[in-house]
Amino acid sequence: MMIILIAFLSFVILASVGFVLTSGGASEVAAKRAQAIGMGATTAAKRKSQRTAANRTPEERRKQILLQLKESEQRERKARLSLTARLQHAGLTPNVKTFWIWSVALGIAAAVIVLVVSRIPLAALGAGFAFGYGAPRWWLSFLAKRRTTKFTANFADAIDILVRGIKSGLPVHDGLKIIAKELPAPLGPEFQRLNENISIGMGLDMSLEKMCERMPTPELRFFTIVIAIQQKTGGNLAEALGNLSHVLRSRRMMREKIKALSSEAIASASIIGVLPPGVGIMIYITNPGYMGPLLTDPRGNFMLLGGAVWMLCGIFMMRKMINFKF
Repeated sequence: MMIILIAFLSFVILASVGFVLTSGGASEVAAKRAQAIGMGATTAAKRKSQRTAANRTPEERRKQILLQLKESEQRERKARLSLTARLQHAGLTPNVKTFWIWSVALGIAAAVIVLVVSRIPLAALGAGFAFGYGAPRWWLSFLAKRRTTKFTANFADAIDILVRGIKSGLPVHDGLKIIAKELPAPLGPEFQRLNENISIGMGLDMSLEKMCERMPTPELRFFTIVIAIQQKTGGNLAEALGNLSHVLRSRRMMREKIKALSSEAIASASIIGVLPPGVGIMIYITNPGYMGPLLTDPRGNFMLLGGAVWMLCGIFMMRKMINFKF
């Protein structure tokens, strides 16, 4: 019995000593692991702070701006292809069905009128296509261009208002509200819709993206990119917007200078394009018998069609030569 008790106590002592030694080693390993994890977290935090600091450098900001410009240009190209987007750019209600109904009605009316007057089916078909497909889209382009021109003319003033508000201590949203109240259409209503989107919980960057879809101008795209970069990296927003205002005014001056230098070429191209059909109409009015075979004879119709095609090719080529994109 004594031997069994001594063996049991020996086992307990040896087990206790082994447990103490083992637990100490495990604690040291655990401490080393915890230290390694802490060092890794510290290294990750340092790398993150370094990346954040790198993002605030001018070179990184320039790369981000170029990337966002490319993305915005791709989205703009896709948006311009749809008829709904064209209606929005023109400031109209984006109802495609109503647009097609009016286009078809206008094309049929033009074809019937030309057929009754000239009794030439080919001319009636051309008039129907021109007034049913070409004229409505030309009118949309005209309205969109006039609307974007008015928007761009006052956009630099809107940025100046926002810069003065920020320097005086007003929040950005209050500056946007002042722009919506003070500036005329279409800039004022567009900023009013921007404020409405913000008031219902939409972020400023998303609201500006929606605004760019309705008004696809380079100036508004620049403004959107400046706001997005400032929200991500921080910085002096008033200074950035002030520089943007200076750039937009310089672009406007360059645009006016290009118009002045290219006005002579535009006038020459307009005269050359209008002269042949104008002379033909004058000859037909003064001497109908001389121009009659071109309208009654099939060969004359074919010659008129060929002349119209070549004339359109020349007009498009001259327009391409004098159309400056900036």
